Amino acid sequence: MANLKELRTRIASVKSTQQVTSAMKMVSAAKLRKAQDAIVQMRPYADKLDEILTTVSSNLDSEIENKYAGRKNKERILIVAITSNRGLCGGFNSNVVKKTSELYFQTFNEYSQKGKVDVFALGKKAVDGLKIKGIQVTKGYLDIYEGLNFTTITEITQSIMDGYTLGIYDHVELVYNQFKNAAVQNLVSKQFLPVKISETTEIQSRKGEFKPWYIFEPSMQEIADKIIPQSLKIQFYKAVLDSVASEHGARMTAMHKATDNADVLIRELKLQYNQARQAAITNEILEIVSGANAQLN
Repeated sequence: MANLKELRTRIASVKSTQQVTSAMKMVSAAKLRKAQDAIVQMRPYADKLDEILTTVSSNLDSEIENKYAGRKNKERILIVAITSNRGLCGGFNSNVVKKTSELYFQTFNEYSQKGKVDVFALGKKAVDGLKIKGIQVTKGYLDIYEGLNFTTITEITQSIMDGYTLGIYDHVELVYNQFKNAAVQNLVSKQFLPVKISETTEIQSRKGEFKPWYIFEPSMQEIADKIIPQSLKIQFYKAVLDSVASEHGARMTAMHKATDNADVLIRELKLQYNQARQAAITNEILEIVSGANAQLN
């Protein structure tokens, strides 16, 4: 059994750690409210715009150019992993790194062996985690969370879209955590480019049952040129907002558990301390009684 001084030191250390985790929990809770409001307000607009995007894309005539449509041959892949710059948030970052590694070494293994898979990482933890996995990050965006806004994310999105339209990439995959609530974050691997058309729309289109319900004004080409890029930028921004809200939720949950675990550990250490102290007092009493009996004899 540890001596009294060691136990007192450990109790003080755990209490100090508990204060830190409790403070981090409160900070994350405050940040979560703001991040949650942002994604909740964005989601209905982004989902509706995505619905319009898929419908418009499916109804474009063959003579209408859609730069973001699918290609017959898939030659080069881009994976975009979205994490945070900081840790202490449970499996939030490690899950994204794990999924990205799975895509790189398994799903797109045929392309990665030929050096035809690039990885963009948003967040320091993605860069560090993928490096450990043996994956070379082509581009790392580490400062996007400082003053995060739509304009900053649009620059990144535009570079990805340009890479697709110029033929540098034929497929773009997003990997991120989708926010559900403070305790639950769903890991998502989503095709970003080419624009994905729902299976129902494809079946209806093949059967000739699908009829456009949009009136295009001034022209279908001009609408396609404007609404498709704008929708893609919104979808990418929504993914980043989802990730930010998920990060704060995951960190708040992790710090809550850490605080509770520290409380349990403190109780156990105090019990050990009291037992050790009681044993020490009992030994002292026995020594005093033994000394007194020796003097009497």
